[in-house]
Amino acid sequence: MEAAFADRITDVPRSFIREILKVTLDRSVISFAGGLPNRDLFPIAELKAAAMRVFDEEGADALQYGPSEGHAPLRDYISRRYRERLGLEIPPERILITSGSQQGLDLLAKTFLNEGDDILIEEPGYLGAIQAFSVYRARFVPVPLTESGMDIERLTGAMASSRPKLAYMVPNFQNPSGISYSAENRRAVAEAIGGTRTIIIEDDPYGELRFDGTPAPSFGALAPENTILLGSFSKTVVPGFRLGWIAAPPAVMDRLLVAKQASDLHTNSFSQRVLARYLLDADPDAHIARIIAVYREQRDAMLRAIDGHFPGSVRRTRPQGGMFLWATLPEGASSLALFEKAAARKVVFVPGTPFYIGRDDAPTMRLNFSSVDAATIAEGIRRLGDAMREG
Repeated sequence: MEAAFADRITDVPRSFIREILKVTLDRSVISFAGGLPNRDLFPIAELKAAAMRVFDEEGADALQYGPSEGHAPLRDYISRRYRERLGLEIPPERILITSGSQQGLDLLAKTFLNEGDDILIEEPGYLGAIQAFSVYRARFVPVPLTESGMDIERLTGAMASSRPKLAYMVPNFQNPSGISYSAENRRAVAEAIGGTRTIIIEDDPYGELRFDGTPAPSFGALAPENTILLGSFSKTVVPGFRLGWIAAPPAVMDRLLVAKQASDLHTNSFSQRVLARYLLDADPDAHIARIIAVYREQRDAMLRAIDGHFPGSVRRTRPQGGMFLWATLPEGASSLALFEKAAARKVVFVPGTPFYIGRDDAPTMRLNFSSVDAATIAEGIRRLGDAMREG
């Protein structure tokens, strides 16, 4: 049976994070490993009301096949949101509803990448993107991140020494590091890539979850001819609906539609209708404000605990929003060894290694603060600090 598998799937690593999550089935384990939104904040009553209204008013139509592009009122909402939040004019016909932004990555890879094509990726980079692009056997060209965004000198060198088709970036509260690209850094990235044949994929699942700081312009404004946008409702409403989108130029949309139809015909049409009804009937901005208030408190609790319990040699980021922060151990330390010590103390995190290309044991770690309350954060970070101080 082994010989029957395609090379493209045998070359792709399993999700390290999904493997870690098995450990957290033990309720006594404190987990900073997942990328999970806080389930206590899901708008259950409002979604239930929206679902009942869809059944009552749309009946069998809501249970029928739908258009490949997605439910028109939902695409209208996304278009309006881009205009109101970011000043971007993206008409609904340029928006494709996907089964989460993860499917967006797969469709873009399927549409653009041949085996061996170069793709620029952040270092550290989003593990889901690394998996999605690995399936199509792309050649990764990592560009290190600094505290203000991409290392521009390394980006310029990468653009000169390779021929990347795509450049994948999460400029707002990046996963895994939590950093945000500054306005100056974004302009420098746009200058380096604008006018070339490289397409920026700007993935923005966390952009509305800002706690502090000033929003910086989207690459959709800075390099509109070179940018495709990805978005998701998983972090601002619920992840279980698996609803995201791609916003792309018309010529790209035509090819993406072919890829979408070959994949699953269309995204779950009932969930799209329920979500659209929720967004129109409820107050999504008030809901997002509530998420921000809770996540800000949890971020602050984690920062306080880290500063109180981690050795002074450990550096950490201070994210202005999102769900993650990043810690860096002293050079030569092993995050994988630390994981084993921490797991024995019933606290887990994601070692940094899976977020890099071709590294065996990076001295870094991702910590999620969104799904753990402040008291549990304090206890978990204390245990983790104790594990760091073990011989």
